[in-house]
Amino acid sequence: MTVESTIRAILRAGTFTQRIQQIRLVPQRHGTEDHGTIYAAVARELYMPHLAPDFAYIHESPFYETEHFFAAYDMAARMTEGFTRVSETELQTVLLECPRSLLVFRTLLGLTKDEFAHSTLLAGGPDELAPLTAAQIDTLERSAIDYQRPNTAAALTKAMAQAQVAAKTITMAMNGELFGDAPDGLKSKQRKPDTESGWASVRNFAANGVPLRVFLHQRHYGGAFRQVLDATSTLRGDLIEDAVEALFTARGISFIRTGSHNQADIAKRFEVHVTPAPDFVVFDPTDDSLKAMLECKGTNNGGTARDKALRFRSLKAESVRLGGVPLIAVLGGIGWARINDALGPVVRDTDGRVFTLSTLESMLEIAPFSSGSSSSRLTG
Repeated sequence: MTVESTIRAILRAGTFTQRIQQIRLVPQRHGTEDHGTIYAAVARELYMPHLAPDFAYIHESPFYETEHFFAAYDMAARMTEGFTRVSETELQTVLLECPRSLLVFRTLLGLTKDEFAHSTLLAGGPDELAPLTAAQIDTLERSAIDYQRPNTAAALTKAMAQAQVAAKTITMAMNGELFGDAPDGLKSKQRKPDTESGWASVRNFAANGVPLRVFLHQRHYGGAFRQVLDATSTLRGDLIEDAVEALFTARGISFIRTGSHNQADIAKRFEVHVTPAPDFVVFDPTDDSLKAMLECKGTNNGGTARDKALRFRSLKAESVRLGGVPLIAVLGGIGWARINDALGPVVRDTDGRVFTLSTLESMLEIAPFSSGSSSSRLTG
């Protein structure tokens, strides 16, 4: 068969099982010099259209949403009378009465929690004030907006000490006293529109608003959604795995989701020696035999997709060693739009058992999930 006729046979397969059968025939029909062309064409036509641009979405995170921040801002603005009453003593009072307002003042300074924590060490050190930790800062900034002062002497003393060192740090940073002059080629983080002239700049923006070009430049300068993306990175990383687990659970499929806690058990129970183990193993509960291995990979970067594709090569070798246990891929992100050395090789190593969040239900049409998969017609 010609390369074109093989590609055509794969594209015209009526069921997912028939598609897999056609893809498995490629090594028999063609020399290795043709494989890349075939797998890339199949990947481009059958799999790439289902890749979702997950970069277009972010997880909701209450700490980063407007409700939480606006409440803190409104309290900070009201209690400082439009940022006019901002002496160190006045800031200490605000922070003691409304600890969440620290979020506003820290954001004004352009410092992360870790950076602000270290700054409290610099500011409070000469006066032997105990510095804040990043965890303490997080607790303060997440506190209730209707926070009540501690009612025990020890707790009140601690709260006052925290407010004192935070107020001192904010004051020294805003006055340009904390960090000193920037070395050649660098500039202070406070040299930005809203703090360029200290509190005067803050009051101007608070009273008159922020021009759109300034607002957009700050997004350009600081990175769009960077903080919330970092804060929810674990959720994003688990997005595909969670969807697979939900599907398997809903359909009563026997599986184990692997992790660092059960690697040894997977190796002993199913003789899976590749490390780390695939993200999921599917098994038959009647005899505890391994029925499939499934790996989830998501990325919006083509270079990362290329690197992650190598994982499927080692999983393929393990599949062969185990007697041809089906290897399944569930992919996410536009990084897999890199065809020749990323998506194409995954199609090759899985014999076409490649799915995305939008095609996940189709996985149930193939072995070992459906004995009647040959009668399930493909729709795309």
